[in-house]
Amino acid sequence: MASGSKAPIDRILKLIRPIAFDPLIRRRVHPNIVTTIGFVVTIAAGIAYFLGHVRIAGALVLVGGFVDVIDGQVARGTGLSSVFGAFYDSTLDRISEIVVFLGIFSLYGGGHPDFGYPWMVYTVALALAGSLMVSYTRARAESLGLDCKVGLMQRAERVLLIGGASLLFGGAFGGAVLTGVLIIMAALTNFTAFQRIVWVYRHTSGVTSTQARPDGSGTAVTTESRTHIEL
Repeated sequence: MASGSKAPIDRILKLIRPIAFDPLIRRRVHPNIVTTIGFVVTIAAGIAYFLGHVRIAGALVLVGGFVDVIDGQVARGTGLSSVFGAFYDSTLDRISEIVVFLGIFSLYGGGHPDFGYPWMVYTVALALAGSLMVSYTRARAESLGLDCKVGLMQRAERVLLIGGASLLFGGAFGGAVLTGVLIIMAALTNFTAFQRIVWVYRHTSGVTSTQARPDGSGTAVTTESRTHIEL
């Protein structure tokens, strides 16, 4: 994400810090607890989609996304950030995202009268696959020492689009708004994944798997040690 686009977000975070972050930091609430709470909220969103409560699901998606922001701020503010915490947060993010998409999948599979587009189950599957690949390509690039944040459909954008469309419109207009969002997401997430593949190729062209990592750490990247941590 470009520094220019981060500036408004930084200002918003600074504005809400006294009421959203500082109380948790003063009490030294462990960030993993905050992560777990966000996970539970987002799982509840997936269940709400499954039950056909689209607006409630959208609200829960947005709350879960906000809690996901809080845990990072708390981790930095308390000094309790850790490698496991980053791994734990990233793993729960992927699980909760899968559950949300499965809930949305059920809407088009006959679970809601306003979403009468059976063919959309394939679009939802593409959006889910693309979302996971956006996260995986960044994580895999980071394991090679590259900070790969290019592309349009990172997690924040996905949360805002799905949550906002669901909360504001629900099943209105035959579910057309959420349907349109999912079609756009299916296209852009997969495009972003491809864009990241090209970006990594350009930044690693000529580098073999047995050479030092591009960040200069000297750690060899081999087929036997291909692990990653998503941040």
